[in-house]
Amino acid sequence: MSLHPLIALVSDRDVKQAKGFRTAAERLTGASLEADYQTEVGNAPKRAALGLAHLGVRVGRKAKGRQHGRDEKHLAEAIARAADRVDEADGAKKPLELPTGESITFIDSAVPIKTATPDKEKGASDPNAGIDDLPLLALVGEDRIAVVVLKYLEPDATRSGAGDTPLRLLLQGLAHAAAIDANREALRSEIEEATGKTTGEEAPAVIIAASPRYWELCRKREAQKGAGWIRELERIAREVGETIGTEIFFVGLTTDADSPPGWDYDAEGPTLTGPIRFEKSWETGAGKLKPKPKKKKIDPADEIVEADLSKPLLDYSIRGSYERGDRIAHTKLGEGVVQGVVGRGKIAVMFGDEKKLMIRERA
Repeated sequence: MSLHPLIALVSDRDVKQAKGFRTAAERLTGASLEADYQTEVGNAPKRAALGLAHLGVRVGRKAKGRQHGRDEKHLAEAIARAADRVDEADGAKKPLELPTGESITFIDSAVPIKTATPDKEKGASDPNAGIDDLPLLALVGEDRIAVVVLKYLEPDATRSGAGDTPLRLLLQGLAHAAAIDANREALRSEIEEATGKTTGEEAPAVIIAASPRYWELCRKREAQKGAGWIRELERIAREVGETIGTEIFFVGLTTDADSPPGWDYDAEGPTLTGPIRFEKSWETGAGKLKPKPKKKKIDPADEIVEADLSKPLLDYSIRGSYERGDRIAHTKLGEGVVQGVVGRGKIAVMFGDEKKLMIRERA
């Protein structure tokens, strides 16, 4: 059994494919993900046990410009840096709000979880194998720890990137949440020291924050058209909330539209060029399948009966007996087609586009 089953799912071929991730989502349940989650919690590295911190850890050089494949990392750092600034108007920090109304306060980006570089000789048996930094650590509401998984796309992007399906982002977020749960006490202490805020006992929240263009392209992919994949993700989120207690938010993240991508670089690294905001990833009810339209029942009285050409043309008489499809010739109205019996002693006859009631079988 894998030490990190959620991380293994993140790398699953079907999970990463646009054509396969809906089917992969259908196989996942709240119960199965809870079992994987608890395994992740039990096997997560524990930095505090080695005297290592989580917050404020910076390694490597400060970014001076955009780098391939690092947009999300730079955006997360820019957001975390902006959270340290005060509003010039009133000197107070103003947290953003999620579309659901909860406030969100950012704490730090690229929060390390590994205790050491993975040992290649140990392979998958090394608890550090496959472990990534928490992209963006935050608080939702007053005291709920949350991890924010980011996906950035340019407003004019035509592709969303290989393997970056919404299901994969969800599973990445869930794996990060398990790492937070495993290190909850250490993180609680560090967060309180850094921000003065205490954190509660609720399971960590997961926020999938992607550019509106990402969600738009997800809806446009031929393999993802319709409500099926949205319905499955919403189901998983609901079941995970019931089993693990983790609340999952799918949101659109809009950056400075006047200065794409929405961040720049200074001596300290990435910095936002303007405000960011959260919006709905998709409209309410997008995951509901529309019922197939019912076949409209045709009133027999409105159905047009075609002439039975195998029968001879009959002269109309009020004493005659006629059946559906019979052709009759009327001295004034011309040739018509019997549509059927209408009440006692009458038939409906179509003369061109006009339906007439005619007498029949009168003694």
